[in-house]
Amino acid sequence: MKLLLVTAFVALMWPLFGSCHPGQTPELKLMERLKVGFNWRNVTCPLCKAVFTILDVALLSDVNEERVAKLVREACIRLHLADEQVCRDLTELFRDDFIRALQQSLLWPSEACALLVGSSCGKFDVYAPWNLTLPNVPKPPVTPPSPPKPGSPQSRVLFLTDIHWDQEYQAGSTADCKDPLCCRNDSGSPSWRRREAGYWGTYGKCDLPLRTVENLLQNAATAGHWDWVYWTGDIPAHNVWSQTRKQQLSELSVISRMIHHYLGPNVSVYPAIGNHESTPVNSFPPPFIHGNRSASWLYDTMAQEWAAWLPDQALKTLRYGGFYTVEIQPGLRLVSLNMNFCARENFWLMVNSTDPANQLQWLVHILQESEDKGEKVHIIGHIPPGLCLGSWSWNYYHIVNRYESTITGQFFGHTHLDQFQMFYDEATMTRPLGVAFIAPSVTTFVNLNPGYRVYYIDGNYSGSSRLVLDHETYILNLTEANHKPGAPRSPEPSPKWKLLYRATDAYGIPSVFPSDCDGLMRSFINEDRVFQKFWYYKHKGHVSVPCKEVCKTTELCFLRSGRYEDLEKCDHMNGFGGNLARAARKTLC
Repeated sequence: MKLLLVTAFVALMWPLFGSCHPGQTPELKLMERLKVGFNWRNVTCPLCKAVFTILDVALLSDVNEERVAKLVREACIRLHLADEQVCRDLTELFRDDFIRALQQSLLWPSEACALLVGSSCGKFDVYAPWNLTLPNVPKPPVTPPSPPKPGSPQSRVLFLTDIHWDQEYQAGSTADCKDPLCCRNDSGSPSWRRREAGYWGTYGKCDLPLRTVENLLQNAATAGHWDWVYWTGDIPAHNVWSQTRKQQLSELSVISRMIHHYLGPNVSVYPAIGNHESTPVNSFPPPFIHGNRSASWLYDTMAQEWAAWLPDQALKTLRYGGFYTVEIQPGLRLVSLNMNFCARENFWLMVNSTDPANQLQWLVHILQESEDKGEKVHIIGHIPPGLCLGSWSWNYYHIVNRYESTITGQFFGHTHLDQFQMFYDEATMTRPLGVAFIAPSVTTFVNLNPGYRVYYIDGNYSGSSRLVLDHETYILNLTEANHKPGAPRSPEPSPKWKLLYRATDAYGIPSVFPSDCDGLMRSFINEDRVFQKFWYYKHKGHVSVPCKEVCKTTELCFLRSGRYEDLEKCDHMNGFGGNLARAARKTLC
């Protein structure tokens, strides 16, 4: 019984142990490891409910918290879920906030057992369906977008995401260690069978040294004029078991000031919050959580560091819930969303997941005001909406449908890969009306070249659509950067970031309007050569295995699914039995 109790708790905490390995399914890995002792599918419903009833009762008393934490720690070690020290550090870091959220949640034994044993044991609806209220204002007639006239002004926008700076990165250390993150001071020296960390970065489960981030910004500063910058978060490294608030805030300050220094005071930067900015990772309590457990320690520092870029009203909502809106130019408004309020990994949403902080209702209000004024709106955020909780994703999709003539750009990161997700009209699900662009990461984690994105947007003139016209991806080729010609063991002293591809040139499309992206996705189905090119670009020019059959079907499902509901449907329609959706959702970058 004790083993069942501990395993139940570890199963609930498992997303916290995960890291960004695209395509892997952490829950399935966990269950495979647990098969040595037992299989949850063989547990009867009455026994499962009894276990979780005991857990609920145990957590009613603060006295039992230490006992539960100790049992979880020992289970993590004995089940080899992570290295012993990682297990100890993770349990200690997460225990207070996670147990507090679990105590306040509405998780009933039948719901937990429905999740672990199966739907025959109950219904898992902690994140129950909910609907937003849209204004009783008719949707304006839709005019299909048309390309701007030749010579029309364009805005050139730098896009940065997923920097993941590792303060402990050490060139020459082991690049394929046993820990969740390698290339660090404590990773050890590589033996003859192991790879070593490169000077500018490493292919593997490694993040970046600060010099590589600085080199990117130096190159970006000399790469021409930037009209503005979008920056969608994830500053710290993936050492999520050993982070402190002091460290997180220090890294936030260092990177914010470095961006300001290299790009200059005349370039406005518009940030969004990633899931790694907080500690514990993914922990973003909604505003109804007060005191030391609230997120004010993070939001207040962000407001201080970003005050040079954002007006007072934006800083006010940033301090409240980590989101804001600002006018970029007359006729163009930006909305920066806190996508952690849509993430299943944010365990605080077990308490209440219905439109946390009223963020989506606030978004509707902003969009209606913009529609009334004739403004166009860009939306930025960290986690793509197609990977969000089902109801959040459905409501966001509904909003995009209603305001399709107002929302002219959606920009996200998080997956570390070069992707996009489509939005279609809800009536027929055939007419493409929006694209969520997902830009590649700055970090190498996992097995990637460092990269960044440039967007070309219909510019600042009367009648501008403010749509994305094209985009470019730039990379730092680590094979070249770490090995200077003529001196292969010496790195290039001043490596250059090179253009990997420009979308319209690479794919032979006139623009990246929704109809063009939909047509491109259809060409992936009919022309495998075009799809394999996309696969190469998706991994920033560093991939050794082509994507065929099931892999290709999986990727096409992802590209088509701007809402999580569609990802699940595509999943089951192609016989993946739910594994695709879970794998996509649990990519914890």
